[in-house]
Parts: sequence; C-alpha cells; structure tokens
Amino acid sequence: MDINEWWGLVHRAREAAGDRADDRDLPEDPLPDALTGVLAALEPAEIVDFAATADEVTQSAYRRPLWNAAYLIEGGCGDDGFMDFRDGLVLLGREVFTRAVADPDSLAALPVVVRMSRGKGGWIGYESLDGPAREAYARAGGSGDEFYAAVAAADQDRIRLREPGGESWDAEDAEATRRNLPRLAALFLD
Repeated sequence: MDINEWWGLVHRAREAAGDRADDRDLPEDPLPDALTGVLAALEPAEIVDFAATADEVTQSAYRRPLWNAAYLIEGGCGDDGFMDFRDGLVLLGREVFTRAVADPDSLAALPVVVRMSRGKGGWIGYESLDGPAREAYARAGGSGDEFYAAVAAADQDRIRLREPGGESWDAEDAEATRRNLPRLAALFLD
C-alpha cells in the first residue's frame, strides 16, 4: 500500500471522528470505530496491507528520544506502553506523527499533552492498530487467525529493529530531560 494512501485512510477516519479524534481517553472514543469503518470498505488484501504498513510506520517511531518523551508525558513507559504510544501517535495524523518522530519535544504543543501535564486527563496511546484492522477483516468475512497469518506473511521480508534508534539518556535524569526535551520538561517537570 502506498504510504500516501495509507495516511489518507487514517485521515478519513479522523475526519469521521470529528473533534474527538485527538484523545484516546474519552468515553466512547469514536476513532477506533471510525477507522474500522473506513477499513471495512476495503478488500481483505488491502486491510492486510494496511496492517502491515502500520507495523512499518510505527517501527519508524521506534526511537529513544520519542520513548523518553512518552515516559515523561505518561509518567513512565515500558515496552508495551511505548507500542501503545506509537499506535496512538499514528492516530493523531501524519503531520503530528512525522513532527513528533523528528522532534519529540513538539508534542508539548498538543492540547491533550497540555491537559495531561495539568492532571486534567487525556491519553495519546492506543492499544493496537491491529484491533480496527482485524475487526474490518472479520466484517469482510475473514477470521482473526487468517488475518494474523496474512499480516505475518506480508511482514516476513520487512526488517525489524531490535533496539530503538536515536540518542539515549536516562529518562529519570531531570537535567538531561530538560536539555533534550525543554518544552515537555517545562510542562511536566517545572
């Protein structure tokens, strides 16, 4: 699947979710269902392609500076939490995702992050982009086992990063965090 087409599907789901598309912490979050609906209009092979491309996109965000930003924003962030964070970051759209991968400190400008820094709720993460894709695949007549087997086959030639890229620092070192993520540190540490 062409990356522009892939991001276009995410954009269509965001449009369908409306003004509630930027926060996974709302009651009855509309974006997962909107994404399922967008994907359900595709052929099963295209749904698998979407899921395989999602794996590739989230791998591009497997970077230590972004992980440290997630750690700061969420008050801690392990392996599973960082997978959820990256999946949720995708749901914020191409522009936010691309900017955050290049400059994790840019997340300080997001209203949901500002709310989180003030203890007013909010969450960026999303449990798994596989969920809407799997549900759409089921609506198209496939089973969960078939879906996972098809995605695994589509992913078999893709290179998986074993370690996150980018500069590393101890996420609990406040001074290093202030140097590397000054805007986020101003929200969460100061």
